[in-house]
Amino acid sequence: MAPLNRIGLNAKKAKSLARKLNELLANYQVFYLNTRGFHWNIKGKEFFELHVKFEELYNDSVLKIDEIAERVLTLGYTPLHTYTDYLKLSKIKEAKNVSNGVEAVQEILNAYAVLLPLERELLDLSGDSNDEGTNSLMSDYIREQEKLIWMYSAYLEQ
Repeated sequence: MAPLNRIGLNAKKAKSLARKLNELLANYQVFYLNTRGFHWNIKGKEFFELHVKFEELYNDSVLKIDEIAERVLTLGYTPLHTYTDYLKLSKIKEAKNVSNGVEAVQEILNAYAVLLPLERELLDLSGDSNDEGTNSLMSDYIREQEKLIWMYSAYLEQ
């Protein structure tokens, strides 16, 4: 029988989960900074609508970042916590000086194209590891983001 970690999960599988969660954490940190920048810098006739939407996104990201980091700790590992590590690991790239609403929304959709596959991979890994905690988080994130993709895509169809 494989050794178990302190919460009763296979230690080797928990290590793989923590590694993948840190990858998700890195991507969320860059996503957070991007959406914060969109919120600050947005201009144009949709300013009021998008300013609020981007604030919702970065506030939600802060919560998810904390949940992901705490899940890594729960699994018995250390969450990444430097921008050097985040930028090295993140597939989401920094979006600098974006003030156009269409461009910002497209950047958000591009980010979800990175986040969703990572979350689905974690959903599979956590299911295989009998890790209901991670599984539940990923299931919730996926459901929320699929709806947001629909909504932000509808915005671009103007």
